[in-house]
Amino acid sequence: MLQIGDKLPGFNLPGYDEKVHSHYDFADKYALAVVFTCNSGEIAPAYSQRLLKLFEKYEDDNLGIIGINSNDSVESPQDSLDALKKAASKYHLYEMNFLYLKDEDGSVAKNFGAKVNPEVFLFNSKRELVYKGAIDDNWQSESGVTAAYLEDAIEEALDGMEIDFPEIPAVGTPIVFKS
Repeated sequence: MLQIGDKLPGFNLPGYDEKVHSHYDFADKYALAVVFTCNSGEIAPAYSQRLLKLFEKYEDDNLGIIGINSNDSVESPQDSLDALKKAASKYHLYEMNFLYLKDEDGSVAKNFGAKVNPEVFLFNSKRELVYKGAIDDNWQSESGVTAAYLEDAIEEALDGMEIDFPEIPAVGTPIVFKS
């Protein structure tokens, strides 16, 4: 389980674009948010548009955001690689260069210590973990958000500052690991 200050673990995962992506693909980013998420349930899909808005807002600031789906495709067919491709089309990820990757055996999620969808791990320019946990305080309603934890952490990380609240428990549905 990653702790604040730990380095970004390596990974090589297939994406909806049928290419394999590694942590090195993001070496030029000033900050990198790794979001464990899925297509199933209510909570993670409720955050899809918010994550895309953050990606667009901070892309010019050289922030990278990637989604990683670690749910077992047998137990959760809506989280298969083919389903990721459909989600990429639905949310126009192809045009945005927003990567959505598949962690079929769940090993990357386990290496990070991710337990729920969605759960965020934000790394600074030195690829040290500076924030982990929730996206915000209201998954049901974007207009009802009173604390934008991830956005605040992104701002601080991009400014090279220490994160005020580096850990906020993530609220989500459990990752369905392969048995």
